[in-house]
Amino acid sequence: MQSEAEKIQAALRDVIDFEIGLDVVALGLIRNIEVTDDTVTITMILTSPMCPMASFMAQQVHEQATQVTEKTVNVVLGREMWKPDMMEQEARDALGI
Repeated sequence: MQSEAEKIQAALRDVIDFEIGLDVVALGLIRNIEVTDDTVTITMILTSPMCPMASFMAQQVHEQATQVTEKTVNVVLGREMWKPDMMEQEARDALGI
């Protein structure tokens, strides 16, 4: 049986970074999913600090997460710099990295 964090992570695979064409989980942009009694806090980063789609992607992450939990969902943009080695191996292979 999947934990709530695993269910949320699976739902977040439907959020696509349109510039790269891969989902935010495969890209390693979801850095943490913290589940407490009444809230879920998702920490995500962006491939670029100047990403023009930042607010749209955060909204998409929020919407997808709220579809699989009844808890209050908070999406926090982390300050960690994204690096290609954060990606899942399949994503690196797909991009030839």
